Amino acid sequence: MTLVRAKKHLGQHFLTDKNIAAKIVDSLKPEGRFTNVLEVGPGMGVLTDFLLLKTDYETSVIDIDDESVQYLKKKYPQLGTRLMNADFLEMDFKTVTDKPFAIIGNFPYNISSQILFKVLDNRSQVIEVVGMFQKEVAERCAAKPGSKEYGILSVFLQAYYKVEYLFTVKAGVFNPPPKVLSAVIRLTRNQAANLNCDEKLFWQIVKAGFNQRRKTLRNAISSLINKEKMTENPTLDLRAERLSVDDFVKLTNEVMAAR
Repeated sequence: MTLVRAKKHLGQHFLTDKNIAAKIVDSLKPEGRFTNVLEVGPGMGVLTDFLLLKTDYETSVIDIDDESVQYLKKKYPQLGTRLMNADFLEMDFKTVTDKPFAIIGNFPYNISSQILFKVLDNRSQVIEVVGMFQKEVAERCAAKPGSKEYGILSVFLQAYYKVEYLFTVKAGVFNPPPKVLSAVIRLTRNQAANLNCDEKLFWQIVKAGFNQRRKTLRNAISSLINKEKMTENPTLDLRAERLSVDDFVKLTNEVMAAR
């Protein structure tokens, strides 16, 4: 079969190392929690080869690249309708399954954040993610309070998922090699169905705090609080980067009570 040409505008860097591919697939931990896996951006199927060997879940794949899809149709005729030529960012996950499922992929680096926010928007259904990201993005996802990498994405992901930085991947195992290091992370959905606070307000406070991260929270979220009722709260004198998820949940409840 004719090989697929990596396309720069799609952010494609095809993984060529089968040992790393197997390691990524083995990082999925179904343990009875899901029986469906969706692979995003399979390219020429280096992950798909190993996914289809697994018997404890059924794999579907989605790729926006017409050339990849035509190649994969010939390589994996058994996929049938489980091979989708579509945009992951636009897809309705209910077309894959109405049950909890996992996502895996060597994700295009130019849409990494969009992919992760798509996961967050569907957090009730996406209970695990194993993915390859640019190393800086992976570090941001797993960052702890007080670090320079810690930001909006860190807080939102860690509010709903256990985030694990699994391993770093060098550029030489891709074709074409990216100009950056890569890393694989795993997101495992928390047991709690939701946060113990008003989640809409939680998102507003986190975004406001980090969008003006040089300001103290007292100033950054001034439009969201009753200042007179919150003057004694010492948390407001900190910057957003100092607060853990639990701190943000507590602050959200205090702001709600002070309204």
